[in-house]
Amino acid sequence: MIRAIRACKTAAEERAVVRKECAAIRSAISENDQFFRHRNLAKLMFIHMLGYPTHFGQLECLKLIAAVDFPEKRIGYLGLMLLLDERQEVLMLVTNSLKQDLNHSNQYIVGLALCALGNICSAEMAMDLAPEVERLLLSRDQNIKKKAALCSIRIIRKVSDLAENLMSPAALLLKEKHHGVLIAGVQLCTDLCKVSASVLEYLRKVLLIMTKIYY
Repeated sequence: MIRAIRACKTAAEERAVVRKECAAIRSAISENDQFFRHRNLAKLMFIHMLGYPTHFGQLECLKLIAAVDFPEKRIGYLGLMLLLDERQEVLMLVTNSLKQDLNHSNQYIVGLALCALGNICSAEMAMDLAPEVERLLLSRDQNIKKKAALCSIRIIRKVSDLAENLMSPAALLLKEKHHGVLIAGVQLCTDLCKVSASVLEYLRKVLLIMTKIYY
């Protein structure tokens, strides 16, 4: 498909190729073709980046996210972040899958869920999934901890009332030696201070103690 689109010499030719591919993808969706679902979604993402409507493939993202295998989940979450935003009602259907993946034993699947939540989190999703993200701020895996911190920034920007729940684990990130975790922790603490005076006072005391210990 990509080769055919790039070979087009006019916009009309491109539209004809895209129209043909979209018709084939619609047919595969209606037939519930599971074998080519991830490939069709990858095509839809490319079509979306060209500026063509791809709303008919949004539910395919949710089906791939609910899959067991990591490669399918990866395509599903990538499609979710690219084809949808927080204003889409379809997002309400993905909250349960996100919750399951945030509690998954596979760190890579947890990382996918955190990346997606950090990109498309709505206020409703923030309220539902904040406890899982708060728990992951204390993870032993540095990569997960960093992603959880960045995801927490999105959450408090959507629901500032959750700031006090995150202040204690956020303060612990300032003691980390991992460079990426520390940078994410500093940004999280900065955003927490902007939305809550009580958090600002708490972190001020924490930083005062830390400076006395380290200096």
